[in-house]
Amino acid sequence: MEAPICIGPATRADAGIICRIIERSIRVGCALDHRNEVLCVNAWISRQSADLISAWLADPHRYLSIASAQGKPIGVGMASDNGDILFCYVLPEWFRRGAGRALMTDMEGWLQIRGSARAHLDSTRTAEAFYRRLGYQASAPQPARRRLKTLPMYKRLALSG
Repeated sequence: MEAPICIGPATRADAGIICRIIERSIRVGCALDHRNEVLCVNAWISRQSADLISAWLADPHRYLSIASAQGKPIGVGMASDNGDILFCYVLPEWFRRGAGRALMTDMEGWLQIRGSARAHLDSTRTAEAFYRRLGYQASAPQPARRRLKTLPMYKRLALSG
């Protein structure tokens, strides 16, 4: 039987583990995107330092949620109240076990409560099929940034209340 996945808001005390989840997910889970190019990997990881995460956690316009199973953090996601899903990272050993879907559902719910009619994100090649299964559609193609190609995607959200 699969361990239940719990989702809750991240706290400042989670900044270090969030960094480790992001780094491991990028290094192992996103190899198709960065092709193990050291400069690309390091640039990607450097954009999610503990100091930046602490600042994001203090920003009332951003929401960081953390997924846990068996009492251990296994994934993290961040949304902005402008309708953007900024990231969703899961430890590779937890891929395809529901953590990413649970994080996305949580962030979409947070956006709906704030009145967002659509969620927007930039998908890597690795995550594109995952987002499509969740109902996201491609927007206009976007040029490669920092050696990393992304695909803008969106999903219509049902407004709550």
